[in-house]
Amino acid sequence: MTAPDARETGPFEWRRDDGVVVSTDDARLDIDVVHGFLSTSYWAPGMPRAVLERGLRHSLNFGVYLADGTQVGFARAITDRATYAYLSDVFVLDAHRGRGLGKFLVACIVECPALQGLRRFALMTRDAQTLYAPFGFGPFSGASTYMEIRDGSMYDRKRDAAGWPLTPP
Repeated sequence: MTAPDARETGPFEWRRDDGVVVSTDDARLDIDVVHGFLSTSYWAPGMPRAVLERGLRHSLNFGVYLADGTQVGFARAITDRATYAYLSDVFVLDAHRGRGLGKFLVACIVECPALQGLRRFALMTRDAQTLYAPFGFGPFSGASTYMEIRDGSMYDRKRDAAGWPLTPP
């Protein structure tokens, strides 16, 4: 196996004229902000922090930062960086919406060198189709081919210190 190409590893950074930055540098992530939002979101209510941290370690993470470094948004791509990516946990904090930060974030994600040449880039959204459509996202082609194992009680289980469930599904 060959060593990773620099386009795979990053970190990567994009900057707007107003100083807003999108970065894939995990050292910049404010885990309290990310966990605070996601654990109260409609798609991940009650997510334990240890589960989030494990997920972040295995994802390509994108933080949105104001000029002063404050994190106000986030997204992650769960990916092999070669053939497939799943865009997940996308948000901009309520107080910072309406400034084009979500559009900037998605633009940076689809332009990210580590995510070029993918066969499939997927996401699911309940209410943000108009955000993603201009970037080429559309309905699943052959939605009947999509399958999942879903466990709605996963975050309710007792866990060890690393966030692993102590009881099977």
